Amino acid sequence: MAAETVRTAEASEPDLSSPISKALVVLDAVALAESPPRFVDLLNALPLSRATLHRQLRQLTREGMLAYDDVRQTYSMGMRVLKLAHSTWSRASLASVARNALDKLSTEIEETIHLAVLDNNQVLYVDKRLPPRSVSMFSSPGKIGPAYCTGVGKAMLSALSEPQLAEALKAQSFQRHTDKTLVNELMLRDELARIRERGHAFDDEEHEDTIICVALPILNKHGEPIGALSVTSTTYVTTLENMAKTYLPAMRTAVQEISENAQIALGV
Repeated sequence: MAAETVRTAEASEPDLSSPISKALVVLDAVALAESPPRFVDLLNALPLSRATLHRQLRQLTREGMLAYDDVRQTYSMGMRVLKLAHSTWSRASLASVARNALDKLSTEIEETIHLAVLDNNQVLYVDKRLPPRSVSMFSSPGKIGPAYCTGVGKAMLSALSEPQLAEALKAQSFQRHTDKTLVNELMLRDELARIRERGHAFDDEEHEDTIICVALPILNKHGEPIGALSVTSTTYVTTLENMAKTYLPAMRTAVQEISENAQIALGV
């Protein structure tokens, strides 16, 4: 695996002032890697000495925060992190207040349904419903994805204030994933204007070939985005136009219910 596939959460210099901050930098790098990194990948990507990195990886693995694959000699997130994340989502997040609405929507729509939030101006998937038939795709709960080329990401970006949007756009990598990826700020801003006008976002094979989706932002009482809901399918099965016509009414009902529940339960 190339070293450049290991990315830290922020482009700015990481905080290395304490053992905890060093551990967090290592965890961020493993979590954001495109595939499980090896020691050499992390060593090349992080501003840590070989001895410090060895020490951090050994301790994090011992504590269950990381898992080490002896055969592939790679690191991945440990079960302790997954348990903490699951506990957080299930008790105090948008996922908990959205659960019933997602369950109802999944009985009406036999497609993949995603619930996501913005985290450091990227997409964090927090819940998912799969239909009886489904296709393999990037997204899964706990996974971080780009905001500029996903339906949920663009839906949330479209609802940000201009100062918030300007800050979010600075954080986008604008890497080309497919022939249809929006690869600069001007292209994305034009698309966000169209999303505001029509009220919903599309992913037109912009992140993964053949994968398409329609998405809606979930807003709080101030009109600010607290998340997004999407229905995802494939070009082998349907079209964006048909998805919008068929699924948006039920999606709007679900989004309204989630928004109202969030205002009550989370005080947003």
